[in-house]
Amino acid sequence: MQGLTELLFRRVYHRCYPGAVDCAISPFLSLTHGNLADAWKKIDDVLPDLNRDSLPVIPQILGKEPVEFVELANRLHEVGYAEVNWNIGCPMRRVTAKHRGSGILPHPDEIKQLLDYVVPRLHPRLSVKMRLGLQSPDEIFSIIPILNDYPLANVTIHPRTGRQQYGGQVDLDTFQRALGLLNHPVIYNGDLCTLADYRRLRARFPQIQDFMIGRGILYDPLLPLKIKTDADPRFASNPTPTISLSDYPTALQFINTLTDAILDQPASDISKMHKIKEYWCLVRRSLPITEQQSLSVLHTDTLPKTLESLRKILSVSSPT
Repeated sequence: MQGLTELLFRRVYHRCYPGAVDCAISPFLSLTHGNLADAWKKIDDVLPDLNRDSLPVIPQILGKEPVEFVELANRLHEVGYAEVNWNIGCPMRRVTAKHRGSGILPHPDEIKQLLDYVVPRLHPRLSVKMRLGLQSPDEIFSIIPILNDYPLANVTIHPRTGRQQYGGQVDLDTFQRALGLLNHPVIYNGDLCTLADYRRLRARFPQIQDFMIGRGILYDPLLPLKIKTDADPRFASNPTPTISLSDYPTALQFINTLTDAILDQPASDISKMHKIKEYWCLVRRSLPITEQQSLSVLHTDTLPKTLESLRKILSVSSPT
């Protein structure tokens, strides 16, 4: 989730729920116009020294420029990363219009050209995160034979098209067909927001061992722990489980801690207000509050007013 799973969030989440998440995919480092300048601006987000007290992270690269891709990926390997992820799933129109993200999916020849150049020159492992297609879910079937020709670490599939953005239904039938054709480990991603969602997906796709949670981790910060305690037979069969959800912060306590971390950032009040609201739009779904209370935060127009609304709900203290 671009802009949401940045370093600040990963640090706070790791502090509140250590061990809940195996690893995170970073917000993408962009090879805009074949220029590494944009990627270097965001490189702090994945520098190992800054990520020590954070979730384990895999850097993600967005772009189609093979020379710059190799340069950035190998630089990331030099600082300690054993894997990088290629994002060919981003649905944002300003990205797809340039054959980046899911915009490259209707052009399998461009995917092959990049992989032909990149794979022999990469020092880290390469994984891929993708959608079924840009316009049609069947676009994936022209891409699978290409992906199967390369030694990829894994392929994460969000079973929507780029055109759908995040609306409509996930296409599990097409995902199932693709799953049977790929020679790589497949990670499922998309509309995994509750434990019931996980159980339904696990029952339909028992061969899937790894799941990527997107918005669901903000809808319910405890969701990864709920999944782990549900999936692991050591916990399911143990009458006194090693992991007890009551030992971890509630969603209310998590948003409180996250808000405090945002307030500690060297940013303008307006930036802090927008960042708090950005998270609040998602986390509020899991909180035991009324719709009126929830909207009271979003309808504020200054940081002090935002914090006042939050304080009434969460007892968040104002910055001094």
